[in-house]
Amino acid sequence: MSKNIKGNHKHLTLSERIYIEQALNDHRTFKSIAISLGKDPSTISKEVIRSMEEKPILHYKGNDCKFFDSCTSSKLCASCCFEFCKYCNDHDCRWLCSIYEPARCPGINTPPYVCNACVNAHDCGYTKQYYNAASAQQKYEVNLVESRQGICMNPNQLQALNELISPLIRKGQPLSHVFASHADEIGCSRRTLYNYLDQGLFDVRNIDLPRRVRYKIRKKKRLENPVIYSYRTRRTFKDFEKYHSAFPEYEVVELDTVKGTRDAGKCLLTMLFRNSSFMLIFLLPSCSQNAVATIFDELYETLGRALFMKTFHIILTDNGPEFKSPWSIEKGSDGKQRTRVYYCDPYASNQKGRLEKNHEFIRYIIPKGRSMYNLTQDDTFLMARHINSLARDSLNGKCPFDFAELLLNAKVLAYSGQTKVSPDEVLLKPALLKK
Repeated sequence: MSKNIKGNHKHLTLSERIYIEQALNDHRTFKSIAISLGKDPSTISKEVIRSMEEKPILHYKGNDCKFFDSCTSSKLCASCCFEFCKYCNDHDCRWLCSIYEPARCPGINTPPYVCNACVNAHDCGYTKQYYNAASAQQKYEVNLVESRQGICMNPNQLQALNELISPLIRKGQPLSHVFASHADEIGCSRRTLYNYLDQGLFDVRNIDLPRRVRYKIRKKKRLENPVIYSYRTRRTFKDFEKYHSAFPEYEVVELDTVKGTRDAGKCLLTMLFRNSSFMLIFLLPSCSQNAVATIFDELYETLGRALFMKTFHIILTDNGPEFKSPWSIEKGSDGKQRTRVYYCDPYASNQKGRLEKNHEFIRYIIPKGRSMYNLTQDDTFLMARHINSLARDSLNGKCPFDFAELLLNAKVLAYSGQTKVSPDEVLLKPALLKK
């Protein structure tokens, strides 16, 4: 290794191979490439030699045999038009002559060994050699896997290892104990011993290890391409951030549902206005797309188009099945656009964290797992009044209702049955719905 360069003893990465390819295209030397990557020049040269690929001649430009000058072959074809076949232009020596071997460019016998930067590569008749980063990375990954497969022992060594550990395991000794006692004699790692046992190379099996049979083989996670659903097209969280940053004056309404038991019965539709933390709660007969669309249709008819668009201009919700029909929410019965629906990223409930936090107050009144079968819309309005009258530290000791009176139209508050509850009368217990 060069005295001026300290190797990091790490394998080349794809980005480094791409850099090598670009540097070769720019006619840079192995030394300059090595300095830029912090490697030894021999590392770069070995990588290029190991991974370069030959490109066949696309256009045959006459006899290019390396033995052309000394060749005396004759009568290779039926028609002998010349004394020596090498002067014939009617037949191709590549297919007739058994000793034919294409000549090689003398330039590829010296660094950089490839034609990446050669200005005559497209015109010369020699076989080409190129370094391609993608192909080099693919070869590297294949070799990396193959080098770690198989058995790194000859039959005699494997038999000796079998005679050492099999009797000890039959005595009930765990493999950890065997390895700790005979590590110097075993000559491989404990993980390798387990692999050999899995492959059935010893007289003993996994069933002879008392703890080994208790564990199930861990399944590897499948790396699949994420499915792009049509309802999320131009409605992702990134799209929401772009639109909201362009129009910060519009109110954002976070949307979600709260379920009781796991049956397909009643549930709660919750809407939270970000600017005031004010929450509306509506009772749904079922957790379905039609039930959600019905609530928005009723709000649209009651408030009118102008007020509805001002109040519910941007809606942010999760990927629940009840919200996977954004078209029924965004457009009214008249077919006109009335709002914009966006979706949080999967498993990212923190993106609408205010509403998720507000659900905690609902659970104070309706504990998780309790049925909502006997719940009425008046009950949900009552629950919302008490929750919205609760003072919050995030609002500097004020309650959401105080801000809602300033930011929301009185018609919205009236439709949702919202009136402020006296601070001392606020009740967040199941007893609220039993009065």
